Amino acid sequence: MEAIKCEAAIMAAEKGSLTAAASALGYTQSGITRMINSLENELGFALFIRQKRGVKLTENGKIMLPKLRSIVQAQKQANELSASIRGVVQGTLTIGSYFSVSAIWMPAILKQFEERFPKIKVKMLEGGNQEIARWLNEKAVDLCFCAAPDPKTSCDWLPLYQDEMVVWLPKDHPMANQTSYPVAMLSQEKFIHTLPNEDTDQDRLIVAEKLQLNERYTTRDGFTTYNMVEAGLGVSVNQRLISQKWQGAVAEVPLRPAHYVSLGLAAPSFKECSPSAQRFIDCVQEMMPELTADDSKTTGN
Repeated sequence: MEAIKCEAAIMAAEKGSLTAAASALGYTQSGITRMINSLENELGFALFIRQKRGVKLTENGKIMLPKLRSIVQAQKQANELSASIRGVVQGTLTIGSYFSVSAIWMPAILKQFEERFPKIKVKMLEGGNQEIARWLNEKAVDLCFCAAPDPKTSCDWLPLYQDEMVVWLPKDHPMANQTSYPVAMLSQEKFIHTLPNEDTDQDRLIVAEKLQLNERYTTRDGFTTYNMVEAGLGVSVNQRLISQKWQGAVAEVPLRPAHYVSLGLAAPSFKECSPSAQRFIDCVQEMMPELTADDSKTTGN
């Protein structure tokens, strides 16, 4: 199977449209259609269901998608390796990133990475635990900077940092000035739940501690939750890192017993990483002491 045909199918699956896929890859719609038809003939089954408003993968197409990505990835790795042998450092990277990492650490990482390797292009995808697990399983990313994936996720994992979980309290809360907050007390509070039932760190904590919460509000965004806590509408929990640069009348108190989120790099396979991905891993590992210097003074990590 030709990598160019596989790439056309992948883009059509991501965009849900042959027209959009053609635009993204710089082909005509008829050109994309011919490539996908040729690939389907080669495979002996349809990859897509054609609809008036676009296309969607068949069940066989869903099964094949990770394999198609592997073919495209292998082609990309070969191109990068041959360029490296010629002394040219170039390539493309697709990096999935946890929301907190994306906001707090990634700008500094990307700035230094670009200074070192200006010809390596980086595409960023932001998401939570569920989205990152899907990207890794589907091999839609080269790397993810994320919390420790669920054991069911097909990936390799490199832990780099332990981020402390804290309870967010209004400044006038009776526990706001305490050195720790008993986890069990969360069941007595009006709780503001960010992204419920999406395998967030909140969800994992709730399951681990078997909490029965008075879920007063739900939100889709951590900053919204933070502002609602400041307004006195309830309490919440999150990683300490996520609110590092936020200002507000919110107290952050460590949980008792302490809970931590393991942050690090995940990849479908470190052994099969492209040269560009390996350079990014090296850059991140080198920068971690600098990125976490202020955090360690605050949390004791």
